[in-house]
Amino acid sequence: MRYKLFGKSGLRVSELALGTMTFGEEWGWGASKEESKKIFDAYAEAGGNFIDTANRYTEGTAEKFVGEFIAADRDHFVLATKYTLFMRRDDPNFSGNHRKNMVQSLEASLKRLKTEAVDLYWVHAWDYMTPVEEVMRALDDMVRAGKILYVGISDTPAWVIAQANTLAELRGWSRFVGIQLQYSLIERNIERELLPLARETDMAVTAWGR
Repeated sequence: MRYKLFGKSGLRVSELALGTMTFGEEWGWGASKEESKKIFDAYAEAGGNFIDTANRYTEGTAEKFVGEFIAADRDHFVLATKYTLFMRRDDPNFSGNHRKNMVQSLEASLKRLKTEAVDLYWVHAWDYMTPVEEVMRALDDMVRAGKILYVGISDTPAWVIAQANTLAELRGWSRFVGIQLQYSLIERNIERELLPLARETDMAVTAWGR
C-alpha cells in the first residue's frame, strides 16, 4: 500500500480508502456484520488506514460497525464521516448544512463511532440554503473544540468550494482540504471544473462512482 498527503495538509492516507456504505443490511442489501468485518480486516492487513463512512449509511449501522472494528487501534486509522442528509425524515432540522444539524449530527456520529473526534468531517452535499459563512464558521468551531481535525466537502459545485475556501483563508478558519466526487468511466463531468480546482488549490480528491 502506498500513502499520500491529504491535500494541503500533513495527514497521510493510504491511496485506497475503504468506503463503508455497504456495511449493514438495513437498506435491503449490503454486508452483514461478519462479512463487513472480513472486508475491514482484509483492507487493514493490506496496509489501508483511511476509513470513509457517513451518518446516513445504513441508518447509522455503518458507523457503529466501524467504531467497533477500529476500537483496538483507533489512532492508527484516519477516520472520516459525513453529515447533511436526513436522519429524521419528517424533521426539517435533521438535515441540511446548517449549524444545528452539523452539531447534532457530529455528536451522534461520535457516539456511534465510539470516539472523541473524527479525523476528517465531510459536508455530504450542498443544500443551497445555508450561508457559506455559517458552514465554514461552524466547522472551524468544531475543529477548535477538538472534535474534528480536518474538513472536506462532497458533491458540491466548484464555485461554492472556491468561495468557501477563500472565505476561510481570509477569516483564518479551517479550509476544505479534500473533495469527494462522483467519478467513473461514464461520469466524467468533474474534469471540467472540479478537478482543475483541486489541482490549483492543492485539495485531495476521493472518488465514488457506479
